[in-house]
Amino acid sequence: MERPEAAQKLAVWAVTPGGAELALNLVGLLPNADLYLSASLPDQDIPATYFDRLSAILSEAFHRYRGHVFIMSTGIVVRMIAPLLRRKTEDPAVVVMNETGAHAISLLSGHLGGANRLAEQVAAVTGAEPVITTATDLNRAPAIDLIAQQEGLFIETPGAIKKISMALLTGRNIRLHDPFGRVRPHLPAESVTNWEYPLRNRGEDLKAKRASAYALSEETPGIFVDDIQVDPPPNVLVLRPRSLTAGMGCNRNTGMAEMKALLLETLNAFSLSPRSLRGIASVDIKRDEPGLRALGLELGLDLVFFDRDALRKVTAIERPSAMVKKHIGVESVCEAAAILGANHGTLIVPKQKTRNVTVAVARIPCSSSASAPAGLSISAGGRSRS
Repeated sequence: MERPEAAQKLAVWAVTPGGAELALNLVGLLPNADLYLSASLPDQDIPATYFDRLSAILSEAFHRYRGHVFIMSTGIVVRMIAPLLRRKTEDPAVVVMNETGAHAISLLSGHLGGANRLAEQVAAVTGAEPVITTATDLNRAPAIDLIAQQEGLFIETPGAIKKISMALLTGRNIRLHDPFGRVRPHLPAESVTNWEYPLRNRGEDLKAKRASAYALSEETPGIFVDDIQVDPPPNVLVLRPRSLTAGMGCNRNTGMAEMKALLLETLNAFSLSPRSLRGIASVDIKRDEPGLRALGLELGLDLVFFDRDALRKVTAIERPSAMVKKHIGVESVCEAAAILGANHGTLIVPKQKTRNVTVAVARIPCSSSASAPAGLSISAGGRSRS
């Protein structure tokens, strides 16, 4: 998920008079930045948030910002942020400057957090020299974590990033499974060997045979870009494309818990990753259904609704319902909505149901645009959009 709106801002920190002067200038040059200054400074007329203890205020503010610029010694910053670190896919960018403004050091989250970019941005407006130490940047090698971020791929096994980066730095061959073509264009052709995954048609077959796709030694690095559930060795980087749409139907006022349980059980039964869900689709008369809205918020997924005329035009239905046609006027809600929500993709999971809920899953075509399908959409934050 994207960071909340409040966490799109930057924070600039200083503890000395010289640092405060540079910080004030920097806040005026950076868009959307907040200023934090030590309460021990003699001049407190500068508009800022003043703190008595850096460690106390930083523990509360660290993950509320997308990036931080500290104008103080690197040692202080390292000691302050060390207890606050989570994982490289979540930590904000950290840049350190000395109060003379000579250098802007990318200290943490150089790629995914954007610290390298932030250091260059700070350097550009202050005249400082950016200090970038990530090996891939220094050696002009592809950065797989940055590639994943640019392509909108969820990094499921971040611990394997260093293995792929080392392979790219040393010229070692990498096995690549990428049926959507998201990563391959970014890597040197001589660095990758095609890695086929068997039986992509139905989840029932995949679950029985998926282990055979990992006939790799522990020393062979691999990148797996797909929506299929896997249990890879630690040398395989699993990246999840947003390639699936779940179509859902339900009885009026069905609880979110029943919807969520069926959805996750269905994905697991067909060996599909929940991380690859792009959204949930249904018929427009369900757009005010409390359970569906709650499910979208719970899973951080956008909802998209289609009118009955659009659903009737979908012909690739496997399990039509006479009851649904009688009451709503269409032969299918969940299957047709899944296909439309997947940009007229392929139905890979036909209708599954409980007493009150139906669910189906479609896969977005590999050549399809990532843009949302036409219909009434409700974002994960609950806002409607056309």
